[in-house]
Amino acid sequence: MSSVLICDNDPIVRTSINNKLHELGMNEIIECCDGTSVTSLAREYLPDLAILDTAILQNGGLNAAREIRQKLKIPVILIMSSCDPDTLNEARKIGITTILTKPFRGQDLLPAIEMAFAHTKEVDDLKKQLKYLENTIEIQNIIYKAKKVLQRSEGLSESEAFRKIQKLAMDKQESMRHIAEAILNSENVKNTGVETDLPPEYNLTPL
Repeated sequence: MSSVLICDNDPIVRTSINNKLHELGMNEIIECCDGTSVTSLAREYLPDLAILDTAILQNGGLNAAREIRQKLKIPVILIMSSCDPDTLNEARKIGITTILTKPFRGQDLLPAIEMAFAHTKEVDDLKKQLKYLENTIEIQNIIYKAKKVLQRSEGLSESEAFRKIQKLAMDKQESMRHIAEAILNSENVKNTGVETDLPPEYNLTPL
């Protein structure tokens, strides 16, 4: 980590955080004191971490924190004067769980940074796993429907239909999904009455 964006309207707090970050070896510290410029600064400088005072962000909810977290995919630490349940709940929905409550000590900053990065990595890894699972199920569904088309149109068994799709994919050096989609398109599957839902026994079956 080399750059940090700080947004707090209290110059004493900004100076305290700035000094501690320099002690920790941060190369670039970007500061601002209002919620209107924080997102534009984040887009301009692309920091590795954002430390934001929720008091500045309250007027627009946590929209700035949400935009920074979702678009830049970086950890966000929130600074709060008090633990407001509504703000905490909204922060969790955004994917922010690292909070510093004023007044905090300089020595609290490093553990907060480590927690923010660890949690962000965990959340991002879970999102990748979910996307992979969703994509796997989608592929299985497409192949399942293509097998049904081949079984009906060519009188093949389910295993024979699967092997045909597999062989076509190998021969043409295409993915099985691509071959299955081509079969469905050629048969205009929307008008065939073929089932569109993947049965439970097919879920996450290895291709």
